[in-house]
Amino acid sequence: MARSERDGGTRNVDIYGPSHGVHDQVTVDIDSLTSSVESMMSQNLMMSDKACIFKVPYILRRHSEKAYNPNAFSIGPWHRHHPLMKSTEKVKLKYLKGLLCRRSASITLKEIIKYTRGIEKEARSCYAGPIDDVGAEDFVRMLVIDGCFLIELFRKEQDNHLREDDDPIFNMSCMLQYLYHDLILVENQIPWLVLEHLFKMTAEPGNTTALAHLALQFFDNIFSFCPPSIDFSYQEKKHLLDLLRNWLVLSSGKEENGDTGWEPIPTVTNLVLNK
Repeated sequence: MARSERDGGTRNVDIYGPSHGVHDQVTVDIDSLTSSVESMMSQNLMMSDKACIFKVPYILRRHSEKAYNPNAFSIGPWHRHHPLMKSTEKVKLKYLKGLLCRRSASITLKEIIKYTRGIEKEARSCYAGPIDDVGAEDFVRMLVIDGCFLIELFRKEQDNHLREDDDPIFNMSCMLQYLYHDLILVENQIPWLVLEHLFKMTAEPGNTTALAHLALQFFDNIFSFCPPSIDFSYQEKKHLLDLLRNWLVLSSGKEENGDTGWEPIPTVTNLVLNK
């Protein structure tokens, strides 16, 4: 049994029906419900065309939750509050402080934050997962700390004169192993555009070394075989993992002389045919 007002404003619905002999009724405000659904449909339902940093689908994560989580270093918004990441936040701040002390004559923290605030919306649009709960101030703080940490890390890898005697990463081999793992996780990324801008703002005068070159040089050490050349052209960088992936994929193509300089992991098809 249902009873509604003539203007459609409310509707009394018998949730059990007369056949059950129960007359408990629920009042539904049709106008309010209609307005609510219309409001939901008015939201932007399309994913940003700039989205390039994704959450791992549950169908993959359910098999091994730990495989997709960082062990020690959180980069970006999704794992920053994990208890295991708290101790390494101090390491990132130490690296930021060292960078600022070395470049104090030409760049200040305030200038870095001000510029990063200017690209906050563009950087936010790169995330395909939910980060609406991360306010602008918190988001910019994270980009500055995480971005400057990565830049300083890559610079120290290239130039050991930049390392302090008590450097917490290069004096402990386990820390580097954590980083090799954590920095290539799909959920543990920040947009390349942020890294590129921070890199240029904090670069030494006259230094023409590219950020991509420094980043790939850092990952040279993860190969047990001869790594591919880091002198390759790839312009559309989205984040660090994207750079690394394209470095491996593009470098595995055949050169004009037929020699790639390194042996990529064989495909499943080749393994089956050659067994």
